[in-house]
Amino acid sequence: MLYKRNPQLNKNGELIHLLSIEGLPRQVIHHILDTAETFLSVNDREVKKVPLLRGKSVFNLFFENSTRTRTTFEIAAKRLSADVLNLDIARSSTAKGESLLDTIANLSAMHADMFVVRHSESGAPYLIAQHCAPHVHVVNAGDGRHAHPTQGLLDMYTIRHYKKDFTGLTVAIVGDIVHSRVARSDIHALTTLGVAEVRVVGPKTLVPGDLKEMGVRVCHDMKEGIRDADVVIMLRLQNERMSGALLPSAGEFFKNFGLTPEKLAHAKPDAIVMHPGPINRGVEIDSAVADGKQSVILPQVTFGIAVRMAVMSIIAGNEA
Repeated sequence: MLYKRNPQLNKNGELIHLLSIEGLPRQVIHHILDTAETFLSVNDREVKKVPLLRGKSVFNLFFENSTRTRTTFEIAAKRLSADVLNLDIARSSTAKGESLLDTIANLSAMHADMFVVRHSESGAPYLIAQHCAPHVHVVNAGDGRHAHPTQGLLDMYTIRHYKKDFTGLTVAIVGDIVHSRVARSDIHALTTLGVAEVRVVGPKTLVPGDLKEMGVRVCHDMKEGIRDADVVIMLRLQNERMSGALLPSAGEFFKNFGLTPEKLAHAKPDAIVMHPGPINRGVEIDSAVADGKQSVILPQVTFGIAVRMAVMSIIAGNEA
């Protein structure tokens, strides 16, 4: 049965944790995107709150730094009327030698209802989901190189907002693929939603060798990779995760794979440009593109709050 294969779903096929986009049925993804659309209007209200998580406690557990993601999760939870606790991991018991599961057990004893987890180790949110109390829900806010499902979902929301239908699209994901959990989440989402062609574009040192098995086309030439693309998703060079000389220099990378107006001209005239942020201007993207009319980078941030509201409201409403 479905729920035995996927720890994110209960026996009715309903979402109880969000750990990865991999394995999520298409209808679950569409349900999240449809729900997010209903939350966009909350941004325009004088009182930007709905009562769906009133009385619930959401704990943001960021074992890895991320101001942008943590802030959007905090805003999303507060707009759902939840009580939010941001745990200062650097000063927490984990820094004193307490194990991850001991920390989770202690926080569960404080009547937590939801953990939003970012961790440098792939699989940490899965481990937490396996060991937390049955009523506690877990949202993966990024684990190692593995997954970043809410970023993938907000990317899908952005694409659907501007392009309406996924099935006829060509989407190019460009840059540091090998270190990118966003790339993996996007690939799983795009293939599940039936996109016509997904391309990954980057130097051989930054593109893993197993991507063809995921149903994508691998390109090592920028012009070929984005030719006639409907959507171009640029990725940040993740120097903090690199070991060894994977690139000659940032300047060399920009010359070959940085998105400039000249390179973007090879995509379709109405192509949209996306980036999960934070952007490195002059490294993976030129300012003229980042600030240009085809860029939807700032709307992605706005959509991200609605998508995270949707995820938290959906999982909180479902029983394990």
